[in-house]
Amino acid sequence: MTTARLPLFPLNSVLFPGLVLPLNIFEERYRAMMRELMKTDESEPRRFAVVAIRDGREVAPSAPGMPDPTALPERGPAAGFGSDPIQAFHHVGCIADAATIRERADGSFEVLATGTSRVKLLSVDASGPYLTAEFEEIPEDSGDGAGALAEGVLRAFRSYQKRLAGARERSLSTGADLPDDPSVVSYLVAAAAVLDTPAKQRLLQAPDTATRLREELTLLRAETAVIRHLPSLPAVDLTRAPTSPN
Repeated sequence: MTTARLPLFPLNSVLFPGLVLPLNIFEERYRAMMRELMKTDESEPRRFAVVAIRDGREVAPSAPGMPDPTALPERGPAAGFGSDPIQAFHHVGCIADAATIRERADGSFEVLATGTSRVKLLSVDASGPYLTAEFEEIPEDSGDGAGALAEGVLRAFRSYQKRLAGARERSLSTGADLPDDPSVVSYLVAAAAVLDTPAKQRLLQAPDTATRLREELTLLRAETAVIRHLPSLPAVDLTRAPTSPN
């Protein structure tokens, strides 16, 4: 099994292969990471790994009141993640390729990355200016019946979209045709569905595509039933993923 050591970017969200990740980089540890990535020629992948945070803060307290009025400022690459950072993270993540890294005049960065492949977190190193980690690549097996399951998930997803748009009193955007590759379908639906981080993490670490699709079918049917019986949804934008504050 192939292993690699990469810069580590923990987030309060789950990144899936094939999905776009916009980032607003302002903390010094992640600025240092981007400066290092920019040394890689644009013709080569500028890779880092994204893992979802299980227990910790995406943004370390920089002063009392920011964001916790009782918190003391923290410094260093592992700030906000405790004395043993690996325990703060989910152990299955996704490699990201930073296609665009733009440095602003104030030293912060605007980054646009894309998820490429799943990895298993093996160890975390906090000795440098930013976290790095050793990862093992996770192959994507199709499993039994992935093609038929993908068709069912797409039907359920279209119904879910219609119900969600109706609950938000919005018209459904048709956009481009949905894909037919089972693994692509499984990741697209996992990213687009309005689910909490633990549910999305379970989908990311499913052992194969068919298992992920089966769970999505169950989740979509349950969520569609809930939306059907709600007079309205809370006034939040449920159909767009926010840009990470980091």
